[in-house]
Amino acid sequence: MTKETKFDQEMIRQLANVLDETNLTEIEVEQKDLRVRVARQLTVGAVAPVAAPAPVAAPAPAPAAAAPVEIAVSADAANHPGAVTSPMVGTAYLAPEPGASVFIEVGKSIKKGDTILIIEAMKTMNQIPSPKSGTVTAILVEDGQPVEFGEPLIIIE
Repeated sequence: MTKETKFDQEMIRQLANVLDETNLTEIEVEQKDLRVRVARQLTVGAVAPVAAPAPVAAPAPAPAAAAPVEIAVSADAANHPGAVTSPMVGTAYLAPEPGASVFIEVGKSIKKGDTILIIEAMKTMNQIPSPKSGTVTAILVEDGQPVEFGEPLIIIE
């Protein structure tokens, strides 16, 4: 085993530990001519525990009852043709400020360019515009939920 191979294996172990500690699903590091990507596959079973805190955080019974259905849909949502994915890692907010009306609701029509939510990344609030016009058929994230790059946020049909 060469010194470089041992270094690569140690780096992979360290990156895997970072994934576990931060609850990320993917991390990539590039140094000179070495590029390492460590990712874990999520299964529907891994998504289900996320639904458990939803009823506690939801202020009204109706959204709490709908939350598990929307989250269960998210396992295949990334492949949906109307899926809008997160352009960055951060925290998703469905309204411009606490207590304000949400940007979008299931069943409502939106136009291309309308703000669908805000993602806070590195203390910067980034308005995420709709890439197309249509009707919101599912909201796959909750207010204040951490999101990852490429994670499906909503579905527009």
